[in-house]
Amino acid sequence: MPDKLLYSLARPLLFSLDPEAAHNLTLPWLKKASRLGLTSIISRPRPDPRTVMGITFPNPVGLAAGLDKDGAYIDGLASLGFGSIEIGTVTPRAQPGNPLPRMFRLPQANAIINRMGFNNGGVDAFVANVQASRFFQNREGVLGLNIGKNADTPIERAADDYLHCLAKVYPYASYVTVNISSPNTKNLRQLQGGSELDSLLAALKDAQQRLADQHKRYVPIALKIAPDIDSEQIKTIAATLLRHRMDAVIATNTTITRDAVRGLAHAEETGGLSGAPVFELSNAVIRGLKSELGDSLPIIGVGGILSGDHAKAKFDAGASLVQLYTGLIYRGPTLIRECAAALQRTR
Repeated sequence: MPDKLLYSLARPLLFSLDPEAAHNLTLPWLKKASRLGLTSIISRPRPDPRTVMGITFPNPVGLAAGLDKDGAYIDGLASLGFGSIEIGTVTPRAQPGNPLPRMFRLPQANAIINRMGFNNGGVDAFVANVQASRFFQNREGVLGLNIGKNADTPIERAADDYLHCLAKVYPYASYVTVNISSPNTKNLRQLQGGSELDSLLAALKDAQQRLADQHKRYVPIALKIAPDIDSEQIKTIAATLLRHRMDAVIATNTTITRDAVRGLAHAEETGGLSGAPVFELSNAVIRGLKSELGDSLPIIGVGGILSGDHAKAKFDAGASLVQLYTGLIYRGPTLIRECAAALQRTR
């Protein structure tokens, strides 16, 4: 397969670079390659439509948020064959994120630690990038827009930032994801607590209804949660999601635990750990949510997918869709097709 061979040749070069430098090299190259039609050599998954949140996804394998925070590379990423593209996290105002270095590979564990800190150019630039993409202009597929809060916004005013971003991105999104689970913005995960979450979701659902009336279109809202929660917290979150009639839950973000990588180089760096070490943590949260939610609310499974079998395990745990990020860094675009094939429905 040409794409597999090309990535096997490119990976040693990319892995010889600082992770963020490699990231900043790869995405512009992918954008140019897509414009020139070079990504046509990539084998794409067979059509396998799934309807989730009232949206038809061409296949059940999506891109997780974080790879394209500003929406500057939507067309290039879409050319890889994903069933959906989620971009962001975006904040109301531009912010630089945390100081460099802020991303670290742990190859022995197929993992990455990042403490990016929602670095982005702000929601107005984000929306302009979405509008400029062929993917949006031609309505080529499913586009998730992931929103957060600025680092300097007090946690008690967090809802203001989410509501501001929701209003800005609403007209352009297939669905909106509310990120309250990054470990790299101080106190953000506090919003997963009972009273804080209840208040935030009430405000978001009220705004969603007003925006649906204004734009004559209902845009679903998904909540992205952390893997570092216990069974009681899962029950509280599930009950709150149901009470406010949220549209989906994304499980999960990165973990702050280090048990699976202890002793490895960079293991003690602060930030969120993604990749293989979060696989079982994520699955446990998915199973817990499925037990509480049943079929009332769809679950999108994220975390540690490095093979088709891993994607299947997310479905077995209760997910209706999956998303990739760190696995894509380690395996390349062939992982998309492999996961889609593992989830292919019997025809």
